[in-house]
Amino acid sequence: MNLPFIEIIESPTPDPNLLMWKFADKDREIKNGAQLTVRESQQAMLLNQGQLADVFQPGLHRLATENVPILSRLKGWKYGFESPFKADVYFFNTYHFINNKWGTPAPILMQDSQFGQVRVRAFGSFDIKIADAGKFFRTYAGTFPRLTIFELQGQLRDFVAPKFGEVLAQEQIPLTSAAGNITDLSRKIEPHLKPYFETLGLELTQFIITSVTLPEEVTAFYDKVTNMNMVADMDKFTRFNTANAIGEKGTALNDATQTALAMGVLLNQVQQNNTNATPQQAPAATPPPNDITAKLQQLKILFENGLIDEDEYKAKKADLLTQL
Repeated sequence: MNLPFIEIIESPTPDPNLLMWKFADKDREIKNGAQLTVRESQQAMLLNQGQLADVFQPGLHRLATENVPILSRLKGWKYGFESPFKADVYFFNTYHFINNKWGTPAPILMQDSQFGQVRVRAFGSFDIKIADAGKFFRTYAGTFPRLTIFELQGQLRDFVAPKFGEVLAQEQIPLTSAAGNITDLSRKIEPHLKPYFETLGLELTQFIITSVTLPEEVTAFYDKVTNMNMVADMDKFTRFNTANAIGEKGTALNDATQTALAMGVLLNQVQQNNTNATPQQAPAATPPPNDITAKLQQLKILFENGLIDEDEYKAKKADLLTQL
């Protein structure tokens, strides 16, 4: 039993992730004068005996001798073809495939004029579309009856990541520019990538760098530089840092300050005792409340610094409180 000839050829996109797929002809021949419908955001390709016969843009096409002259030459028909013929039809999605992720699988070694050799990592995305279905088929997709964007992404990422580092080296882009202005860096790198995509019949419509990660030591250095640039008065900046260090427990400057205060309290106490002492050991006048408050504060500093024990602290504190 002979299978009916194919008279209508069309194929709505079965999967939005498809780049290319073969029309299911079920091994039937195409009738002379058959109609081929190519939708917007599609291209169709006719393949005869492994050779590309023609590529069709969006619209309605009649597959006849006058419309497909290349097929006549491939078949060797001197006066065209009137009988059905066997050919493979492939459809291609030509809309934008956006947000294809890329990243450096390992840090890239780049040379910087200030820091020398530095390892950086970068991440981003790119948008592509099929610009030339024939070239795409010949250079990449010829052995696939069905091809999705996912199969292509891996190969493109393997090209983009090392090319990123190569362009940084060629253009001698400073580390500050690479990390600080990624939009401008994206524009500089994109023209270096486009020729490769064109060899595959693809168009790189947008290349984006979302982040450039610097080593921790480089980031720490720039944080310090940024803080310094925000300071207009270096003397005030020094005093500010010193005050912060004094108030921060556990630092050497804080420990030294506390010790100095404690020693000052001891010396002041000794001097007062020597001044107030008389041969008759007359009772000292009751100190004013403000003086007692200061002594209580000094006493607490002595205790916190371990210069007196808890019992001594409590006894002296009780003595001072009785004078209020």
